[in-house]
Amino acid sequence: MTNREAHERLRQAVDAMSGDLFAISKRMYDEPELGHAEVKSSRLLQDFLRGHGVAVEAPVAGMDTAFRGTVAGKADAPVIAVMAEFDALPEVGHGCGHNIIGTAACGAAAALATLAADLPGTVQVLGSPAEEGGVENAGGKVLMVRAGLFNKVDAAIMIHPSSHNMVETSSTAREALEISFYGKPAHAAGAPHEGINALEACILTFNGINSLRQHVKPDVRIHGIITKGGVAPNIVPEFAQARVYVRAADRRYLAELVERVKHCAEGAALATGAKVTFRNFANTYENMRTNRVIAEAMAANFRELGYAVEDGQGGGAGSTDMGNVSHVVPAVHAYIAICHPSIPGHSREFAEATVAEGGRAGLLASAKILACTAYDLLTQPDLIRRAWEEFDR
Repeated sequence: MTNREAHERLRQAVDAMSGDLFAISKRMYDEPELGHAEVKSSRLLQDFLRGHGVAVEAPVAGMDTAFRGTVAGKADAPVIAVMAEFDALPEVGHGCGHNIIGTAACGAAAALATLAADLPGTVQVLGSPAEEGGVENAGGKVLMVRAGLFNKVDAAIMIHPSSHNMVETSSTAREALEISFYGKPAHAAGAPHEGINALEACILTFNGINSLRQHVKPDVRIHGIITKGGVAPNIVPEFAQARVYVRAADRRYLAELVERVKHCAEGAALATGAKVTFRNFANTYENMRTNRVIAEAMAANFRELGYAVEDGQGGGAGSTDMGNVSHVVPAVHAYIAICHPSIPGHSREFAEATVAEGGRAGLLASAKILACTAYDLLTQPDLIRRAWEEFDR
């Protein structure tokens, strides 16, 4: 069977299951679940895989909603991992399109299962929870790396919905910092001098961060929210808390920035008399290192479907735990357009786009591109060899 014939069979297999893929993505859109609580979404994807002859192991890496599906070919190696995400954003739902990511990854694995007898290697679909960092212990791929799930993986690939088609993407390293202030309550009108205002310490911290922004590198992003700020206007706030993301393209510079943000909070605590503590509420994300060898192979499969791929790197200032994967194996985190550039990610409008016509087309195209790219990596040993040479450099 030629490469062209295999690609055509994989694309036909995806088309044959398109109704099921649309239904799964729509169900996830209708019932969005936050990270580490994606019980229904994970079960939907696992049941789909089992129904198409893919062996599923769950849970994995110590996470209740994580899974590993395996399409076993004629040999154990090489191993290509296709990454599935399925968590949603609070209130916004699937404003990042993870309903498409997870469904497309599983669709690709199911399509590859139809050619299992001819595959000179193994395909794994890794269901990784909690990519969005708003929940405790976010970063399912970080936990999978720590658990050794990538120890025998030769390459990892995924496609994320967007408003652009890109294969060479970048992302920033990110630290998720929780800052807690402890003061002393008092009557805000009758005896304010008896109190220590934890909320004022929190506000001063944000003012300090705003000043810090003037004196950092252009790639830096520092942003956050106040999650607790008091219980009643007539009580001096005894406790206040903020959650802050600190991002930078360089991991070492990120560590320096985190210390500077902590200094802002420590100065605010000193000024108000409050006490301050810090903790990381989510796993640290590494910057994304795109493997150009795999990116070029994937770009060819974008073009086979008529998708023009933009030149240069995209992705920019956002962060992803796929970055951690890219630091242990050759990896690609591509983007596929499902809507007009005027629709921002992490919005309700983007969530709606995932189940509109553009989202449906992007879902099928993603499954086909992932399946064909995995097939190319398995059947062309030179691709894996060159990918690792680039990775080692």
